[in-house]
Amino acid sequence: MTTIAHSDSAYFPSARSLSSETTEKVQSRAVGPDVLRSLAILLVMLVHLPVEATPSLLVGVRTYGWLGVDIFFVLSGFLIGTQLFKEVSRTGGVDLKAFYLRRAFRIFPAFFVVLGLYAIFPVLRDAPTMQSVWSFATFTVNFDFDPRVGRGFSQAWSLCVEEHFYLVLPLLVLLLHRRISMGGTLLIAGSMVIAGMILRYAIWENQVGVLVEAGKLREAFAVYLRDVYYPTYTRLDGLMVGVMLAAARFFKPDLCKRYAPPRVALPVGVALVVAALVLFSIRGPLEGTNLFLVFQAQLGTVAGFPLISIGIGFILGAMLDLEPVLRRWPVPGAAVVAALSYSLYLTHKSVFHLDRLIFGEENLQGGFGFVVYLVTSFAAATVLWFCVERTFLLLRDRFLSFGR
Repeated sequence: MTTIAHSDSAYFPSARSLSSETTEKVQSRAVGPDVLRSLAILLVMLVHLPVEATPSLLVGVRTYGWLGVDIFFVLSGFLIGTQLFKEVSRTGGVDLKAFYLRRAFRIFPAFFVVLGLYAIFPVLRDAPTMQSVWSFATFTVNFDFDPRVGRGFSQAWSLCVEEHFYLVLPLLVLLLHRRISMGGTLLIAGSMVIAGMILRYAIWENQVGVLVEAGKLREAFAVYLRDVYYPTYTRLDGLMVGVMLAAARFFKPDLCKRYAPPRVALPVGVALVVAALVLFSIRGPLEGTNLFLVFQAQLGTVAGFPLISIGIGFILGAMLDLEPVLRRWPVPGAAVVAALSYSLYLTHKSVFHLDRLIFGEENLQGGFGFVVYLVTSFAAATVLWFCVERTFLLLRDRFLSFGR
């Protein structure tokens, strides 16, 4: 538990994670979150890969690759929540200046480098059009993000959700930590999850469902993405579940061990994720369409996101408890993929776009296209990590140490 609290977030592992400076620093990484983080970024990369370049064995998995973002959200909620709970328990408050500086050094440099490249060199854009640079720069692009207007750099929507989370959560912890109990924390987080379900239901009934009934499926899908899938206020399920898990494990660890040991938490978590994916797969009035499965059932839209998030929360809790076992049988390469996950997330769509320009789209089919995608994506991410991420993380460490 203690080692997990020192990780920065679901997207952003430690600056030293690719370094072999000391055994102690390497061992400070938690294997379970690294495995989930690696799985999350690989799923996201898979869902953005054209089906023609997807190996046949992965085509079925690709359909549900969007699940990677939900894994990221749960990890972020848990890791940032744990950091804040630990600090407020130790010091009685939250150092907002230090918290926001850590987040800024972590997120902004690589993000603005990639955004600048998108803005200056249109050839890098993974779609012909994109939203205004200003909306990306202010992390507001996920509000009113209509894919019919522009789709370039669309993966930034989830970073906006996380930025809003980073902005508000420490303030809530600072304001409420003396006023509410752990039960109150769970109640607030649970209420926000329920509010999201109600809001998604209302949007579907009044906007998306109307278009579906009228047979305007493509327009309905665009509205679904704009008003349900991208906005922060409809996608807080994973983050809130992560915060609830952090509160439960930090303040009531004995109860977690008693009622949610790995032998219970792991199968329950898997069952909940599977149940949610079944909901998302119910096609209903969209039977026979080729639209994204996440859109193909109202029940999945309303209840699927919290079910997936709760399931991932149970799986994460089990993996944290199984850390000694996982350390004996680590997944090869998981730590490296996890360390590169943020740079991969920022660059993978643009990289494959360049691959198609260089090699020709007709040559990037099946296994060859998949290998080219992986090699070039990891090469670009490694360059971004070493040249930008690592540099600013080391500067952050020096800056914050100097300020103490």
